[in-house]
Amino acid sequence: PPRPPAVPNQAVSACEPVRGYIEQELGKGRNAKAIYQDLVDEHGFTHGYNSVKRFARTLRSREPERFDVLDALPGEECQVDYGLGALTRKPNGDGKYSRPYLFVMTLKNSDKSFRKCVWKTSQETWSRLHEEAWRSFGGSTKYVVLDNLKEGVIAPDLYQPKLNPVYAAMLEHYGVVADPCRVRDPNRKGTVENAVKHTQNTALKGKRFETIEEQNAYLANWEERWAATRIHGRKKRQVMEMYLEERPHLQRLPVETFRYFREVVRTVDSAGMVQVDSAYYAAMPARLYSEVKVRVFDRSIEVLAADGSLLRRHEKSERKGSMTFEPGDRIFNPSRESARLLARMAQVGPHTAELGQILFRTQGRHGHRLLYGLANLPKSYHREDIEAVAKEALASGHRSYPGIKRALDLRTVAREAAAPQLKQSGDEIRQLSEYSAFFDHNTHHSPETDA
Repeated sequence: PPRPPAVPNQAVSACEPVRGYIEQELGKGRNAKAIYQDLVDEHGFTHGYNSVKRFARTLRSREPERFDVLDALPGEECQVDYGLGALTRKPNGDGKYSRPYLFVMTLKNSDKSFRKCVWKTSQETWSRLHEEAWRSFGGSTKYVVLDNLKEGVIAPDLYQPKLNPVYAAMLEHYGVVADPCRVRDPNRKGTVENAVKHTQNTALKGKRFETIEEQNAYLANWEERWAATRIHGRKKRQVMEMYLEERPHLQRLPVETFRYFREVVRTVDSAGMVQVDSAYYAAMPARLYSEVKVRVFDRSIEVLAADGSLLRRHEKSERKGSMTFEPGDRIFNPSRESARLLARMAQVGPHTAELGQILFRTQGRHGHRLLYGLANLPKSYHREDIEAVAKEALASGHRSYPGIKRALDLRTVAREAAAPQLKQSGDEIRQLSEYSAFFDHNTHHSPETDA
């Protein structure tokens, strides 16, 4: 059948008379359908909706966006991102295939990449993949550019994004600074975006693997055999050659790997302790009922203040209901109180100190009250008497508190009886009349009166 005549290029759109109105409404963000309805109702527009749609599409056309070429110094920056790997048989035994997460880290300067697939992602998995990538490169970069994934960034913010604590501590361990992209601005990490697409479209397109280990082995071989030996499209140089030049500029890796932990928030209870995994740990000097951060490592527990300063470090207890604290943490500590009482008795004399040690060693908890009584004896008796009675008690073996107190009372009576009595008269004591005459003379005959 004959085709309808094509619309000539010089044909004028039926919407040209209302161009100004359509441009104004498009500036408000309205779509072509809403503009067409208003044209019909308010301007008597008699043409079809397609005319308005084509005209609006023409007005919306814009110049292509220009992008800057971002580059970095050797060892300065790496970029990370997640994608999806090739179909792989799931390890749960149902025989189905699924796509695991594909982690890619790319050095910005040389375009050398590290690739690995994982089934599950978490804060710890995300951080461990960074560690593995840096160790495969032989060093870390000064900055890492990442998207606002929840594994790395808890609260995206243009000026001060908040990183998750595990990821932040891991970066600090390696001396790396995180540089999250702005929200909805993936072009900032275009290098790793292209690396993910290159991996998916070239290495993994149409592939199926029976295990995730098989896929990772394939990716490692493909990286060294093809990706690293390719000629970079923009820089016109081999990727491996540029990587060998960049490698000496990477930061030295620490000897020990990062100690991973789980961070939780706990409230200090009335005893000054926090509960972690059914066990209790001292959190002093944190205020009662205040919130503290607790980092749970494999073998230890760290209690942190709100500002991140370390309050306490304990060995992790595996026994439910156990309480971990220092002897000085308790309000009333028998061991600390016993040491204080024995120190007070040692101030009296060596025999008293020896008596206290024997009572504490032989009578235990029951002898604690006896120590209180002996330590308070210097308030009522002379120290010389206490020391003498203690010597007698050590020699005789009679160490009861009533017996010691009775012996001290007898010594007090004997001391008072032997004490010299005050004399009321004698050759060495003047008569009161002499003192009276002396005061009268000096009172009535002052130097001014005699003059």
